[in-house]
Amino acid sequence: MIKSNSLGFHHIFVKSSHASNNNSNNKKKSYQTYSKLTLVLLHGTGGNEEDLLLIGKEIEPTAAILSPRGKVLENGMPRFFRRLSEGVFDIKDLKFRTCELSEFIQKASLHYKFDLNQTIAVGFSNGANIAASLLLLRPNILHGAILYRAMIPLIPDPLPNLSDKKILLSSGINDPIVSKTETERLFKLLLKTNANVMLKWQNSSHNLVQEDILIANKWISNRVTL
Repeated sequence: MIKSNSLGFHHIFVKSSHASNNNSNNKKKSYQTYSKLTLVLLHGTGGNEEDLLLIGKEIEPTAAILSPRGKVLENGMPRFFRRLSEGVFDIKDLKFRTCELSEFIQKASLHYKFDLNQTIAVGFSNGANIAASLLLLRPNILHGAILYRAMIPLIPDPLPNLSDKKILLSSGINDPIVSKTETERLFKLLLKTNANVMLKWQNSSHNLVQEDILIANKWISNRVTL
C-alpha cells in the first residue's frame, strides 16, 4: 500500500494481486483478467481515502485500488465538490472538481502504470455523484462505474455517447437523501447516453449493506469484459 499526497490529492494506491501458479486453469484465467482492473474509490461526505478500501477488496480482491481524498471541506468534512444545500450542487465547482479529479486519475495512471480502459469508479453518495459527473463530462477516464446512492450531478448538453461504458446503480429503497424518483431520473439519463446500465434496489436507507457489495462483485464478474 502506498500513501501519498503527490499528484494533487492525498491518496492511497494498492497494487493488484495475482493468483499463485498452483491455481486451476479456470481460476488462473480469472485472476489474470481481473488483476488488470483498477478500482477508483470515491468516498462520501466526511469520509477519506481509507473509507472504502475494504469494500473495494470485497468487490474484486485482485484489482488495483486508487483512493483519493476529496479536497473540499464542508464544516471540516471532506467532499469532492461544493454543494449549496442538501441535494443542491454548486455546478461551477462541480465542473472544476470533475476536471481536477479527471486530471489526477490520468496522472496516476501514468505514475502507477494502470490502464484507464480497465478502470472502474466505485463511489458512495458524494463520491458516486462525482463519478457520475466524470462519466458525463470526462468519459474517457473510466471504463465504467459502480454508483452507490447517486443522483444526477448535472445534465450536459449535448449528452455524451457512453455506449462503451458499463454502469451499476445500487440504491436504497428507503433512502431519505436520494429519493426513488431521483434515482430513476439518473437511470433514465444514463440510458439516454446508450450506456450499459443496471439498476438494483437494496432494502436499506442511505447506508451501504452487504448486498451492495455482493451485487457489485457479481456485476464485476459477469458484466465487465476487459
